[in-house]
Parts: sequence; C-alpha cells; structure tokens
Amino acid sequence: QVQLVESGGGLVQAGGSLRLSCVASSSMYHMAWYRQAPGKERELVASITSNGDTNYRDSVKGRFTVSRENAKNTVYLQMNSLKPEDTAVYLCYARTLLGSSFSWGQGTQVTVSS
Repeated sequence: QVQLVESGGGLVQAGGSLRLSCVASSSMYHMAWYRQAPGKERELVASITSNGDTNYRDSVKGRFTVSRENAKNTVYLQMNSLKPEDTAVYLCYARTLLGSSFSWGQGTQVTVSS
C-alpha cells in the first residue's frame, strides 16, 4: 500500500500564501490535491502527472501552482492570494497509470481568515 505523508497546512490571513507538500512511498503516475469543507463535496484542486501535465479547477487558476519532484516522489501545491473560501481540509491523492494502486493522504487543514 502506498503511503502519502502531507505537510504545510496552517492558518493564514486572506491574501497570504502556503505551500503544501506530499511525499509518496513509491513512484506514482498521477498525483493530485483535493479539498473538502464540512458539508461540501470533495473537489479536485489541481493534479499533475509524472510527465508534467497539469490540471486546475477554475477558481484557483492564476493563484495556485502544482509541481512535483519525481526523484523524491513528492508533489507540492503553492497557494498564493488565499481567500476565505479556500478554507478546507486538503488531501493528497496518488495513483498508478491504470489505477491498480491508489492512496489518499490523511489531510491537512488550511484555514484562511478574513
């Protein structure tokens, strides 16, 4: 089973920045960040494949950047210009190319105050 270890969450004022990190125990083709607020559906924030293809939800485009270091099996989420509506538990997700193996991280809380 692939292990995902997350770090970087915290409390920040609106307009501030945070950088989240997720380290996988093995190489994974697809890695992504999701978020979930209480009472809301889990939603994709950003994703990246091992060859560098990225995807972002519209509400974070221009503010968030996803990147990875394949040699370290690590994915990052740089979050700038944070807004109160970004407040959520952020979860790391990783899977192999065909989805035969996948894992979720434990989640890290991001709170943005107004």
